[in-house]
Amino acid sequence: MRSSKSRSRNKNNRNRSVGNVVNRVFDSSGPEGKVRGTPQQIIEKYNQLARDAQLSGDRVALENFQQHAEHYTRLLATAQREQDARREAQEAQQQQQQNRSDRNQDRNQDRDRQQDRGNHRHQQQPEAAPQVEDPATAAQPEVMEADAPVTLVETPETKVDAPPKAARKPRPRARAKAPKEGAETASEPKTDSPETPAAE
Repeated sequence: MRSSKSRSRNKNNRNRSVGNVVNRVFDSSGPEGKVRGTPQQIIEKYNQLARDAQLSGDRVALENFQQHAEHYTRLLATAQREQDARREAQEAQQQQQQNRSDRNQDRNQDRDRQQDRGNHRHQQQPEAAPQVEDPATAAQPEVMEADAPVTLVETPETKVDAPPKAARKPRPRARAKAPKEGAETASEPKTDSPETPAAE
């Protein structure tokens, strides 16, 4: 198992997101005590302390203040580069979206113009009226001679009615069937000798 110390060290060594470092307030522990403020304010304070150390002839304190100022200068420069990169990326994305929007708008306008031109052409060019030739100059049909026999086409109105079909004769009535041998009728008494019905 890992010790808790290594875990705590890992937590401290993580890369923290810079966030909005430009406006963030820092507490800096320098050789002259704590300096508090934004990175720009801390840089100005350490530069002032470095000038004071230079005037007093303390080269060690001068170098120390300059290193502290340099640290915050790098921190501020990194934050500003990140901000600029984010801003440029955002502007590039907005530009791409604007370009897409412009292209779509141009396509729509071109399509509308083409449709308008097509509609305008149809409105300007009415349907061509059929050209009428002068009957005097047109080809004339051949005229038949007067002594040639005239044959007309037979139409249903001119057809002669055919004689009506002869009426059908009515069917002869069916004969009455002979009674069965075993059946008695009231009008005929039963005889012992069988009689065959006479044919008509």
